[in-house]
Formats: sequence, structure tokens, C-alpha cells
Amino acid sequence: MQKVYRLNKNSSFSYIYRNGKSYACKHLVLLFAPTKFNLKVGFSVSKKIGKSVVRSKVKRRLKEAFRSLIPYLNNDYNYVVVARSDASTASFQELKRSLIYVLTKSGHIDTSRSAEYEI
Repeated sequence: MQKVYRLNKNSSFSYIYRNGKSYACKHLVLLFAPTKFNLKVGFSVSKKIGKSVVRSKVKRRLKEAFRSLIPYLNNDYNYVVVARSDASTASFQELKRSLIYVLTKSGHIDTSRSAEYEI
């Protein structure tokens, strides 16, 4: 994922946690809040998921899945993707499907273009 799309500051994460809306599925939780600037995304994988190797693997998979969906998203929101414990055993395709599901459920991706998402 390019540096321009990263959510870096702790204050940005806490703002989205406090003021954002959330949608969840089996593997992850998506939180989002409106922004005045460009789209940014942050990923949160807690120690409950596993050791550092497992957490890094989940984070890499989520980043790649989100990166492929950026062209289809609205630039008026910042996102935080929180991995749940089932994410550690999920494959890349399952994580991508879960991400598409919560983005569609929240209304940030158009369902009529779902064939283009390369699932």
C-alpha cells in the first residue's frame, strides 16, 4: 500500500474509534469516519490474533486486499480495519471477500460492479 493512503497518527485512529460507524463480519470489523482530505486507511491486529509473524501476515493480506479495492472507494472517508481472531486462519481470498462484504454492507462499494473486484 502506498504511503499516501496510510493512517499514521494515534489521534486519527482514536477519532475514528470514537466518532466512526462500524460494520463487522466473521473475520474483521470496518470502522469509518468522514474526512476533509483524501482517503486513508489503518489496520489494527491485536496480540490476541497470535505472535508477531501471524499478526504481520494478517496485516499484509489485509493491506493487499484493501489496496486492490481503492479505485472503487469513495475518497471522502478514512477507514480502520480491525482483524478478529478468525482472521489468523483465513486465506487471502476469504479476507478479501470479508473486506468486500463489509464495504458493500456499509455502502462504500457499488454491488453492481462486483465482477470487477477480482475475487
